[in-house]
Amino acid sequence: MFDSISLLRNHRFVLFGLAMIVSLVFAACGGGAEPTSAPVTVVPQSSSSVGSSGDTIQVGILHSLSGTMAISETAVRDASLLAIEEINVAGGVLGKKLVPVVEDGASDWPTFAEKAQKLMQSDEVVVVFGGWTSASRKAMLPVFEGLNGLLFYPVQYEGLETSPNIFYTGATTNQQIVPAVEYLLAEGKTKFFLLGSDYVFPRTSNLIINAQLEAAGLKAVGEEYTPLGHVEYSTVINKIQAAGPDIVFSTLNGDSNVAFFKQLRDAGITVDDIPTVSVSVAEEEIRGIGAENMLGHLVAWNYFQTTDTPANTKFVAAYKAKFGDDRVTDDPIEAGYFGVYLWAAAVEKAGSTEVGAVKAAAGGIQFDAPGGVVTLNGDNQHVSKTVRVGKVRADGQIDEVWNSGAPVEPDPYLETYGWASRFHRK
Repeated sequence: MFDSISLLRNHRFVLFGLAMIVSLVFAACGGGAEPTSAPVTVVPQSSSSVGSSGDTIQVGILHSLSGTMAISETAVRDASLLAIEEINVAGGVLGKKLVPVVEDGASDWPTFAEKAQKLMQSDEVVVVFGGWTSASRKAMLPVFEGLNGLLFYPVQYEGLETSPNIFYTGATTNQQIVPAVEYLLAEGKTKFFLLGSDYVFPRTSNLIINAQLEAAGLKAVGEEYTPLGHVEYSTVINKIQAAGPDIVFSTLNGDSNVAFFKQLRDAGITVDDIPTVSVSVAEEEIRGIGAENMLGHLVAWNYFQTTDTPANTKFVAAYKAKFGDDRVTDDPIEAGYFGVYLWAAAVEKAGSTEVGAVKAAAGGIQFDAPGGVVTLNGDNQHVSKTVRVGKVRADGQIDEVWNSGAPVEPDPYLETYGWASRFHRK
């Protein structure tokens, strides 16, 4: 254990770091939502395997079960619970049953930090599966690093980040954003209007898209941001019409998508007039938006419920049997599901739930996920993933129109792209 002087020094260091990073997150958001509570105090602990004593192992699940992001995150919680149940039926991990401890991040980034601390310090979980927005992840990052905890983050994001305490099972930029733009350019789209929610993922993604367009000799015809939870899009739609784009690239998140797509249709704008491609709207969100409002529009992900693999047939059947035949699967749901299996495989390989041992064992681990085989990269703690672009159909499902043909290796700093030199790791 730490002596009192070391504890005080670490306490002050992590508290300062958390306060700085949370403030930077909201500065990067261009205003965004303000924190509703003070930064948490992180007191380092000596071990991250304290929750694995006896015949059980406690694991945390932390998602927004209320607020604007609940439309997306509740189902990811369900997928993690399904994986835990399946693993327990098969004998558990290291011969022990997994016990989930579920917390609500409430669509509030400081709450995510507080709940992450609670899960690790009070509930003594050995890993946390959770988060959606990059603002929530960046609020949690210093907590996991300060406590030497482990987060499995299941959602696509803007890249330009690696943390020794985070495994990223969603896509990084070169596995979604960049290939989606490449696909659109190949389809002859040249007039991009960039629309996003006002926080770090959309703003950073659009910096990258702008650089990619510049390298192609193009410039976006418009760029707009609205706060998370925004519901009045008539002014934005007027700006889109005035700009005359041939594609709207949307990084809107949460239930703002419901308002935008309904109001776009109410304005008489069809997919033939102005098509959109979304990177944060999947089958689960389409249920809330209404398939009639998204019919024919494009989405870019790594997995669709319609993906044709034996593993997916089994997964979809199990998910529906557990949560109801009217439920759908989607990309973050799939990533939340297989993330639990990847962690379990790393623990079995390590013979321990201790963070350092799990990290050392993780590199190269593969899992036959519903969307295809994924492989953990031991250097950057991301996974290889197949990229897919699809078109929304009348039943709310998605028909794949393009895929990368093979899993794409993660490149979070876009170091394999000459036009992205400004984003390369320094």
